[in-house]
Amino acid sequence: MESTRSRLIKLLSENKMSYISGQALSEQLGISRNAIWKHMKDLESDGYHIDAKRSQGYRIVSFPDKVSSNTIRWGLETKWMGHHIIHKEATPSTQIIGHEAARDNAPDGTIIIAEEQTAGRGRMKKNWFSDKEGLWATLLLRPPIPPNKASELTLLTAVALRKALHQLTGLPIGIKWPNDLLIGDKKLCGILTEMQGEQDRINYVLIGIGLNVNQVEASWDASIRDIATSLKRESGNSWDKIKIVQTILKHFENTYEMYLNYGFKAIKSEWEEHAFKIDENIKIKTFHEEWTGRFLGITDEGALIVESAEGSPVTLYSAEITWFDR
Repeated sequence: MESTRSRLIKLLSENKMSYISGQALSEQLGISRNAIWKHMKDLESDGYHIDAKRSQGYRIVSFPDKVSSNTIRWGLETKWMGHHIIHKEATPSTQIIGHEAARDNAPDGTIIIAEEQTAGRGRMKKNWFSDKEGLWATLLLRPPIPPNKASELTLLTAVALRKALHQLTGLPIGIKWPNDLLIGDKKLCGILTEMQGEQDRINYVLIGIGLNVNQVEASWDASIRDIATSLKRESGNSWDKIKIVQTILKHFENTYEMYLNYGFKAIKSEWEEHAFKIDENIKIKTFHEEWTGRFLGITDEGALIVESAEGSPVTLYSAEITWFDR
């Protein structure tokens, strides 16, 4: 169910150029005028500039540039995705908060977002530098799919993120199997998918997103400066994280609904169109061996297809891939 705060923000956004009376807000939201006043004070504490006139009502004059539950809701163009927001100034990991929220019955489409992570992590428990210049978020889903399909959500997320970021920035963003976005050969974004379920059903899936937004070269330790990048480093411009979050949520909702209606095949062609190093030689590392082969694409279920030295296709469900000039 949509929260009172969300409905209030929607009403104010629909009346940007005019005042809306406290009485009208009270009647439409089903709360007292004193409660309306308290909500307005909360918005002001979040950085909104609200003009209140006794005979006319309320109007938002200007908006804050910081990420918060309220600023994400303002202008959010989704039907259900991101309508429940958990915002933290700092947290060890949004994935940890996501697990707690899921166990507390947070709804499908919840987003957990933090200004900073103190113990950010990526796939295979690798550390992820998570300062205040980046975007650190977790999406909580309760998908009606079998557990063996959960890995497809990582690839789906990469497609949605690439589309959203390319729309905003125009940057040439590639997708690296299974869970990274790159610009050139530098990492821009990582995706971490975790599932909790039973043998025949998924209880919930958490999709963690770590996106470098406004970092510059000096932001990173020397050990990762040559392998990491950000939207600002590539474009020379600073980017509005609120707009980025809203655009990601919109594209994710569209892509996810397409997936639920038509399956992963509907996503596969777009993934391969932007796949990094497709039709080129890559190095494959599994738990047992390392070898090289030509990257052919992915299966209809999202598994990696690589041509072996003997010329036959090999399907891999778990592996690390690298390339030769690194």
